Amino acid sequence: MLTHIVMWKFLDEVDGHTKRENMAIVRQKLEDLRPQVPQILHMELHEDIGADRNPFDMVLITRFDDAQSLQAYQTHPAHKAVSAFVSTVRSDRAVVDYITEG
Repeated sequence: MLTHIVMWKFLDEVDGHTKRENMAIVRQKLEDLRPQVPQILHMELHEDIGADRNPFDMVLITRFDDAQSLQAYQTHPAHKAVSAFVSTVRSDRAVVDYITEG
């Protein structure tokens, strides 16, 4: 199994939407991917609780059968549309992919 983790720091305001509003939009767009992309086995979205001084704002944890399934997700048109939107409302991004046993 492959776990794909992405974290974002969001801009304070974009196109008249606050950081919180854009985070909610991103959350909904990502949750909407679940039924559209069959390769997604598991998806979690979490927002930072503010316990650290310079945190990322949101984390996405997804799981896939293998690297090919992750690639299918990343190249899926619905994911590409979400990714394009996220790139307009974030200031930073970090990614970790790793293999786990079942």
